[in-house]
Amino acid sequence: MDKNSRSLPQALRHYLVNPLALGYLGVVLAVCLWVTVDAISHSSSGDASFAGMWAILATAPTSMPFLVAGPAGLIGIPIGAIVQAAALGALYRHITERQAHGTGSGVSNA
Repeated sequence: MDKNSRSLPQALRHYLVNPLALGYLGVVLAVCLWVTVDAISHSSSGDASFAGMWAILATAPTSMPFLVAGPAGLIGIPIGAIVQAAALGALYRHITERQAHGTGSGVSNA
């Protein structure tokens, strides 16, 4: 099968299932869970917390354009996480495949 004939779900799986992308998604999930716990614990005291900014910063810059949408802009956090995890996965695949096949000059990095 040619690399260019992958469907979108196959391409996403190809780039998201590697240690770098999964690690990034794990960090984003941990930050979002922490933000949720912080928001719940501060909701009864009436004290505002800026912990929610960490979720946006963890997925920045991809999530930043969604901030203009107000509360509906929270959809930018998962979108940003997936886009950036796919980019990190593509970088990981590129580096590992390049090392496995040697460089373009025929000289191995090993």
